[in-house]
Amino acid sequence: MEKKIVNPWTWQDNFVYAQAVEVKHNQGTLYCSGQAAMTADGKPAGGSMNDQILLSLQNLEKVIHQAGYKSAGVVRLNLYTTSIADFFGSYGVLAGWMQQHKIVPSSTLLEVKALAFPELLVEIEATVVG
Repeated sequence: MEKKIVNPWTWQDNFVYAQAVEVKHNQGTLYCSGQAAMTADGKPAGGSMNDQILLSLQNLEKVIHQAGYKSAGVVRLNLYTTSIADFFGSYGVLAGWMQQHKIVPSSTLLEVKALAFPELLVEIEATVVG
């Protein structure tokens, strides 16, 4: 598999994402539903934005690995939050996870009125290649 990062500018480098990611010669593509701070029995975990980003990423990793892919194969992250200000206050959690897995995905961040449960603050969906 070949991955090529496309960045006509440099400002996005501060946020650890790419304007585009081209993938050639991959074996498969995994489209992950949005993962939030949900417990294994399907209940919202609540907690701070930091806690919720961390649990959302742990849940995302569980889905990725269960499907036989690796977190390093993430090429797109769509991020939904009920507060962009709070999200950026906790952005280091997400940035650290991306740096740990050496990924620079294309990404979209949206502030939404609500997520599936009132306790949820963030939801993360991914596209993964392998």
